[in-house]
Amino acid sequence: MAGMNRAHRNWLGATAVVAAAVMLAGGCAMTSTREETAAALDRVLASGTRSDANRARDVYRHPRETLLFFGIRPELHVAEIWPEPGWYTEIIAPLVKDAGAYLAVTQAPNPKSKYVTEMENRFDTFLTRHAAEFGSIGRSSLDSAGADIAPAASLDLILTFRNLHNWCKDGSAPKVLTALFRALKPGGVLGVVDHRAASAAPVDRTAKNGYVNEDYAISLIESAGFRLVAKSEINSNPNDTKDYEQGVWTLPPAYRLGNKDRAKYQAIGESDRFTLKFVKPG
Repeated sequence: MAGMNRAHRNWLGATAVVAAAVMLAGGCAMTSTREETAAALDRVLASGTRSDANRARDVYRHPRETLLFFGIRPELHVAEIWPEPGWYTEIIAPLVKDAGAYLAVTQAPNPKSKYVTEMENRFDTFLTRHAAEFGSIGRSSLDSAGADIAPAASLDLILTFRNLHNWCKDGSAPKVLTALFRALKPGGVLGVVDHRAASAAPVDRTAKNGYVNEDYAISLIESAGFRLVAKSEINSNPNDTKDYEQGVWTLPPAYRLGNKDRAKYQAIGESDRFTLKFVKPG
């Protein structure tokens, strides 16, 4: 462990404590049923921890259905990639607090980027404010070089929401996906949600308008060693025409055009998204 950074050592320590507690409590690790997990999710979603602004987006993001589709359970070791500003943190961290573990894999620090620095500071403040509800949270970071986000084969579930298009844009996707593959246990799940490009549109591997071709996304992720096991239309939106002046960021919540045709874009809602479930063979 000499070459392991502090975030990874903290992650190992936190998960070891959780595992020991589970063994002492029941003699073996528990396995929650889908029904038990759904009930636990309902309690979290109804709790006072979540902000009103975040609740308002449930109609577009479908957190209950999405997390159940990916197979989340309260006892799993779950990593969320680039969770800032914490929309899903409000849901996942309380869900796994007692029996599992949550690892927040934020963007790598970049002193030259005011955006990244301010986002990291806001996320730190957010975690501190909700320390009682979230419990002990592991911290790590992910950069474009694909450095380890956690010890090899230490995670049950890795989730990433609307980040793949960024990795396509800067060309880091192969290295990033390989890093995620290393961190997952054999049989572990990678859940991916992102803006879906029009199927008839030419494939843009850089996703410059924010939309990613679904077949290309599957091919890209499988090239890192993952195997697609399921698709879902949970987060689809047939009203999204995907032909906007400012790309996907024309739509809510970004509204990059400001008040120009705002009511029109509000009526369309958030983007059409693919929801893909992959497994690490083993």
